[in-house]
Amino acid sequence: MIVGVLALQGDFREHAGVLRSLGADVELIRRPEELARISGLVIPGGESSVMDKLARAFGLADPLAEAVRSGLPVYGTCAGLIMLADTVIDGIRGQQTIGGLDIAVRRNAFGSQTLSFETDLDVPVLGDPAVHAVFIRAPVVETVGPSARALATLSDGRCVAVEQDNLLGTSFHPEITGEYRFHEYFLQKVAAANFRH
Repeated sequence: MIVGVLALQGDFREHAGVLRSLGADVELIRRPEELARISGLVIPGGESSVMDKLARAFGLADPLAEAVRSGLPVYGTCAGLIMLADTVIDGIRGQQTIGGLDIAVRRNAFGSQTLSFETDLDVPVLGDPAVHAVFIRAPVVETVGPSARALATLSDGRCVAVEQDNLLGTSFHPEITGEYRFHEYFLQKVAAANFRH
């Protein structure tokens, strides 16, 4: 079982390190043909509009969207969550997503990087203790459609973690805080899906 990490831009090295520490074989993904070797994919944080442009420039956007439709387990953090959203409320002109998550997201919902913050979240699917979450120019899920379900919300009720079938998304960055339970949860999805191209 090989788990890919989309390595076009963003903090892909941190995700690769977490996954390897959990015993996964990891491959950095930059070309369409590399998708055929993986059973799951992590899309890291970074800049969603740049990631979108690079995915299209490298010929990855359409194969990624097809893989998601075919059932490839995918976990997106921050920009990765935006890439998986069916709707981006405030995307830049021409911005596209891979889609798959029945959600609408707002980019940079909490403002500039200087307004980054940390908080503890209750995530029932992960049990106790609470998840310590770091939000850096993070998106928020404005609407959770009927096919998706919220996994965690802020104290004001805004959704910051969501799943739908084999897809998982968080607004925050567990890969930089030593919080590995979301990655473990994702690897369980990968193992259960037994995805074949």
